[in-house]
Amino acid sequence: MAINYQKVAFTASYGLPDQVPASTLPEVSFVGRSNVGKSTIMNKIFNRKRLVKVSNTPGRTQNINFFNAGIADFVDLPGYGYAKVAKKDKNRWRTLIEGYFNQDRKFALCCVLIDIRHDVSELDKQMIAFLNAREIPFMIVFTKADKMSSKTAARRQMAKLVKQLSASGDAVVVATSSLDGMGIDDVRSLIEDAIAQASE
Repeated sequence: MAINYQKVAFTASYGLPDQVPASTLPEVSFVGRSNVGKSTIMNKIFNRKRLVKVSNTPGRTQNINFFNAGIADFVDLPGYGYAKVAKKDKNRWRTLIEGYFNQDRKFALCCVLIDIRHDVSELDKQMIAFLNAREIPFMIVFTKADKMSSKTAARRQMAKLVKQLSASGDAVVVATSSLDGMGIDDVRSLIEDAIAQASE
């Protein structure tokens, strides 16, 4: 089910889970640590430069942001785990993320973004365990693969991180780069397959 990414448009932003209207289309969500490069990867997937706001300061996504793609909605969730924000903000972001996923929605796929350069964090493991418990389809998108010394090093590191994510089971994993586009077509194909399944 092909998506015209050039026509993806921002539609709404919500600061509380109960403000989010019921879903009418399959939803593809993006979640990950605050410095994982979520906005940059989303823009690369959409083949746009500034649709999703990118900041040099991690943790700037503070609401649930929706983007419409005609046949589906894309959902940009707040990043988690940024140390330099007040505890009340961390708690609010957690409430937003969990509040969204605890709703009865048309979940097509959740893209869990993890920086390939670093060991998997406890928060990443908790996120995946939470998605498993809620039976929400997800895939793991490793970001910043271009920062590795070679493609071989990237593959080796990815295998190591998958072992750390034992709770992920047989989840699909993709290494990506927003710089050279590595893995982006694969992510798009997986997203479109998930939307097609959710639309059946």
